[in-house]
Amino acid sequence: AQAVARLRDGGVTASPTDAAYALGCRIGDKAALLRLRDIRRLDEKHNFTLVCLSVSQASAYAHIDDRVFSVLHTHTPGPYTFILPATKEVPRRVMHSKRKTIGIRIPNHPIPLSLIAELGEPLMSTTLILPEDTDPLCDPEEIRTRLDREIDLLLDGGEGDRTPTTVVDLLGDRPRVLRQGKGDSRAFS
Repeated sequence: AQAVARLRDGGVTASPTDAAYALGCRIGDKAALLRLRDIRRLDEKHNFTLVCLSVSQASAYAHIDDRVFSVLHTHTPGPYTFILPATKEVPRRVMHSKRKTIGIRIPNHPIPLSLIAELGEPLMSTTLILPEDTDPLCDPEEIRTRLDREIDLLLDGGEGDRTPTTVVDLLGDRPRVLRQGKGDSRAFS
């Protein structure tokens, strides 16, 4: 409840997932989104991710046809991010500026799922990889030390994974793996 109150007040959180730790904020919060961009030094072409409770919730934010539904149903919850066409429910500043896409993620971890359930909407998210690093931060103490003044709340889930999600582009006729991460990409070959 405290984390949701912080998010509703424009906060930026760091929390564990079933892959690496991630930064998060509310979807429509422009100021919090700018803070996420600043922390990660992201440009307009970055694909942000909406962390959802279910495929049903995700369908309000991404176009999901029968083929995509089958892929999502098979591989979620889990350590995958799927790139899909965004619906009009997604603010333009959140989606990929040219492709009009959004990442969709349904994790298998109680902390983000509880946060989303309490918030009542998906969480806008990006993997917690700082600009000078090649791997995501996974130690809550290191996150606290390095980001203490930049985030509003750290949800400590213990030592996390250093491996981000596997990112799968579902825009074409066949799934295309864009980043190999924790999820098994052989299922998409």
